Amino acid sequence: MDILGLIPQFGGAIYTIAAFVLALSVIVFVHEYGHYIVGRWSGIHPEVFSLGFGPVIWSRVDKRGTRWQVALLPFGGYVKFMGDANAASGKDAEAMEAIEDPETLRRTMHGAPLWARSATVAAGPVFNFIMSILVFAAIFMFRGEATDPLTVGELKALPNTVQELRVGDQITAINGVATPSFDEPEKWDAFVEALEPQPQLDYGITRDGQSLTVTGPWLFPPYIQQVAPRSAAYDIELKAGDVITAVEGEPIYAFSQLKDIVETSDGRVLLLDVWRDGAMLEFALAPRRTDEPQAEGGFKTHWRIGIVGGMALDPATQAAGPIDALTGGVAQTLRIIEGSLSGVWHMITGAISTCNISGPIGIAETSGALASQGAQSFIWFIAVLSTAVGLINLFPVPVLDGGHLVFYAYEAVSGKPPSDRALRILMSIGIMLVLSLMVFSVGNDLFC
Repeated sequence: MDILGLIPQFGGAIYTIAAFVLALSVIVFVHEYGHYIVGRWSGIHPEVFSLGFGPVIWSRVDKRGTRWQVALLPFGGYVKFMGDANAASGKDAEAMEAIEDPETLRRTMHGAPLWARSATVAAGPVFNFIMSILVFAAIFMFRGEATDPLTVGELKALPNTVQELRVGDQITAINGVATPSFDEPEKWDAFVEALEPQPQLDYGITRDGQSLTVTGPWLFPPYIQQVAPRSAAYDIELKAGDVITAVEGEPIYAFSQLKDIVETSDGRVLLLDVWRDGAMLEFALAPRRTDEPQAEGGFKTHWRIGIVGGMALDPATQAAGPIDALTGGVAQTLRIIEGSLSGVWHMITGAISTCNISGPIGIAETSGALASQGAQSFIWFIAVLSTAVGLINLFPVPVLDGGHLVFYAYEAVSGKPPSDRALRILMSIGIMLVLSLMVFSVGNDLFC
């Protein structure tokens, strides 16, 4: 056995695990901190704040009597409040019966008013959503928004093309048609669709106060802006910055040409000529079926290789205002929630494959892949995962936060909580459902 040959793979596995643990730890900490701080504000005493499960490797008790600890297994966390029997907030009946002081009873999770318990439980998912919104907003502010009119900020390296554009050029027209504003996405989309694909375009520009017409490449070349983790392109190690110059020996110059070839491939292996940093390489890959959400709702199955294209230039940007950034953060979070709920429904109805559910292995691979593509991609993924964790925890399943909220809703309507026996049975069912879903998702990671 070639032991030395395994070192790069081992190093990659360690990197993937480290990225996964970091992403999950941040999300779990934010979620559990929501429970902790709102519970404390509501007068419920948090006894333990644990990041991870199993044997404790570090702990300390703060001045309020809460034990903060880090446990060995970094696959979740919990806050145990006074009166809880376990990490799932099950009631410690014996301990509760032994409490006679009303003030002490008020400080327990199960003796606090309904509003305090509800707010404490709901705070975990809410904090996940708030985190996502703030992260998305920060990224939008960091990226900025394209200036108007469209101005060249950076030119992509492209082979076999005439490039007369320069950084700082203001593009006023393409092939004689005035360029619309980026603030009008519908007009911009219609403008792009009306362009006839061709190797070169005539760009009307303003440069140093002069109006000129120069030659440049097709606006959307077969340039790889990003590679999707766990995709066909990722598996054969295509990289951001690569340019696909030919498919099956036929030259291409537009990303739309590549898209058409892939979508009509029916999954057969395609031979790609790829330009990378001045060198020509050859790759072979088979497109995969992918279920994609549609703007009008629902999903549609396409053949995909897992790359995202980009323009032949990066537009110059200006700082986005905090209001616009926050608005964008909220919109992005809502899109993720809507898409996730739609995906769950379509899997239940059989409209799309249940292979769309990823387990810990798939999430870990995605974490490592996006971490390797840069901090911004990794942080964006953490925000997406935070939204997903918040949403999943609101599902009305006993053990999850949503299940507890259903119990509290029952209590609000009936005037009394479910019996301890009923709660124990429902919590056991909830645990079985969660474990079954985990096993199913791991099976997807291994066999889909």
